[in-house]
Amino acid sequence: MLRCAAFGVVLLSFLSLPVVGQEYQIAKVDTPAPADAVAPEIAGLLTPTGFKVLQGSRIVCEIWLAKEWPIAADAKTSADVLYPLTPGQLVGVIRYPRKAGDFRDQEVPVGTYVVRYGQQPVDGAHVGTSPTRDFFLLLPVAKDRTAAVLDYKSLTATSKETTGATHPAILSLAKAAESGEPLSVRQDTEKQWVIVHFVGKAKQGSAVKDLPVELIVVGKAAE
Repeated sequence: MLRCAAFGVVLLSFLSLPVVGQEYQIAKVDTPAPADAVAPEIAGLLTPTGFKVLQGSRIVCEIWLAKEWPIAADAKTSADVLYPLTPGQLVGVIRYPRKAGDFRDQEVPVGTYVVRYGQQPVDGAHVGTSPTRDFFLLLPVAKDRTAAVLDYKSLTATSKETTGATHPAILSLAKAAESGEPLSVRQDTEKQWVIVHFVGKAKQGSAVKDLPVELIVVGKAAE
């Protein structure tokens, strides 16, 4: 009887995770971001819980969002800029327990990174590489110790230290559905992308509203 009860608990726990295909799952993280790594100024702005993406039983990444994302009064979106965030602003923190890859297929070492919003330059060199100009940039926690909005030069220069390459470490965003589960994961099998859907809190003036986001956590730009 005890063995059957234990099996039932394990089965229910497994079924509580939304499964995409037969590989990727998503689950809540009930602990805060690692306080020994993240600057206190940043840690104080994060939610006390987060979520993690798993491939089978292996953790791909863990993410903690900022409690609120300030939105500028004149923020606008368009066909290629989907999110009303300010380039350089704090989005949250991500931790990789194993080395991973960014959207440019650059290696991201094991560790914890500050996540900030950025936009792809309009310079002709990036046409067709992403469905949107919206990106999250990964910055080493040891190098990014402020909650302030970073200018373009500081944002990109610090993000380059994540990989030691000539390009910032980036994760691409996609257009988010307005309805559905607040936390889910899906796969684009054609592009070989794993996409996480989550909801942050956008604050514009005194108004706070949900802001659905879709982030490509696994996968790279088309060749």
